[in-house]
Parts: sequence; C-alpha cells; structure tokens
Amino acid sequence: MAVFLVLGSVISLQFGAAFASQLFGQIGAPGATALRLGIAALMLAVIARPKIRQETIVLGLTLAGMNGTFYLALDRIPLGVAVTIEFLGPLGLAAVLSRRPRDFVWVGLALAGIVVLGVREYTGAHLDLVGVALALFAAAFWACYVLAGRKVATAGLGIGGLAGASLIAAALTLPYGLSAAGATLFEPKILLLGTLVALLASAIPYALEIKALRTLEASTFGVVLALEPAAAALAGALLLGQHLSVISLGGMALVITAGVGAALRKAPAPRGTPAQRDADLVLPVPQ
Repeated sequence: MAVFLVLGSVISLQFGAAFASQLFGQIGAPGATALRLGIAALMLAVIARPKIRQETIVLGLTLAGMNGTFYLALDRIPLGVAVTIEFLGPLGLAAVLSRRPRDFVWVGLALAGIVVLGVREYTGAHLDLVGVALALFAAAFWACYVLAGRKVATAGLGIGGLAGASLIAAALTLPYGLSAAGATLFEPKILLLGTLVALLASAIPYALEIKALRTLEASTFGVVLALEPAAAALAGALLLGQHLSVISLGGMALVITAGVGAALRKAPAPRGTPAQRDADLVLPVPQ
C-alpha cells in the first residue's frame, strides 16, 4: 500500500508541474513560480505555525531557487527532459555523501543518459541549451534543498520549518512574479489554476509521502522516486502534447536505471528519532 502512496505522490507532482506550465502563456514562468509557492505557503501555514530560523531561511532560498529555475527550464524544454536532468541533483549528492566509488558508476550512467537526451528532443531538433542549463541549476538547487531540509529537520523544526521556508520562498519570488505578470496574477481563473497546481505539486504529494514513509524503507522509497522522469514524460504527453523521441526515452531510461540502482545500494534507514524521521519528510515536494 505504501508503495502506491509514493507512486501517487510522484504522479501528482508531475501533473502539477504540467498544469503549472500551462500558466506560462498568461503570467510567465516567474508568475507561475510566485503563485505556486505563495498558495503552497498559505496551505502549509494552515497546517502548522511557520517557524523562521536561520535554517529555514536557507531552506527558503533553496526552495525559491529550485522552483524558479525549474519553471524557467520548463518554459524552454519538455517536462520529461527537465525532470530527468534535474534528477542529477539528488543522485549526485547521494554518491558524494556515500563516498563509495561504485556509487559514482550510477552518476556516470545518469550523465550518459543526459548526453543522450542532448542529441534530440521530441521534435527532432536540438535541445534549447539555456533550458538545459536552467535544469542543471535546478538540479544543483535540489541537492542544496536536500541538505538544507535535513538541517531544518534535525533542528526539530519539522513541518513548521517547511512552512516558514515556504513563506520565505514566496516572499522572494513574489516581486519577480508581479513584475512579469502584474495584476493578471490575481485574476480568479489564474488563482484557481494556481491552487490546483499547489494541491497537486505540494499538498497531495506531501500528505501521501508522510503516510508512506512511516512504514516504507528508504531504499524502496528511492526506487519509486526514481520513476519521476517517467511520470513527467507521461504528464507532458497527456497534458502538453510533448511526445518524446525514442532517443530521448532511451536517455530517460538510463537516468531511471541509475536512480533505481543508487536507491537499491542504500541500506534500509533506521527508524531513529522523530526529528530524524522528519528529515526524510521535509525532503520531498521538489517542484
């Protein structure tokens, strides 16, 4: 049952990103970033009182950078490709932290997949290099988000820390979003779609993962999480008409294989203290 909860979280997250990209034509990627983070922050503030500490400020900075660069990348390259490239962040971080040479094999396999993706995109043309660079920045921010999230959790800030970080991220991106979208950001139909995005990309995945991680081993969770690029490709095809080529799908398969291999190499995580368990709970909800 827990596996299906995580799978539901992965699918919800990527469909949320697909719906967010539909906002780009009306409020731009900066506006969509500000709207998604703002509404998500309000939702989290209802669940838990936001806690503002040094740790949450750092987490808020990484959250703003991760979402901002990811949405800018989505405006230039297909969703499945963007998520596949972004996946290099946590995968590379896991290899560095483990310091085991064999774990770098999985990073190398993932890099090979990225090279394959760079050959052709779904239209047969070369990928937008700016979009690829933005996705790589998003990957770096995701890795920083993982580290900052663990600091927040081990400090005992829990969901309140994530709520505080979300408010900081929303405050950082709102001026940029307003400059790009203006008053359009507050039109009822835009707010409605923004709420849908916040639900799919924040509230629903977070709730599902909280429940799943109470019983699911870390290695199994990592394997299911590695399917994110596939879920992104599915969402892009169904909602955005982004049909990837066989070459792109092959590159994506290499990255997914690397993610699964890295997850299976990890030992099952100990139950630990509540703060340690919360460390894992803070990490999801990347987009």
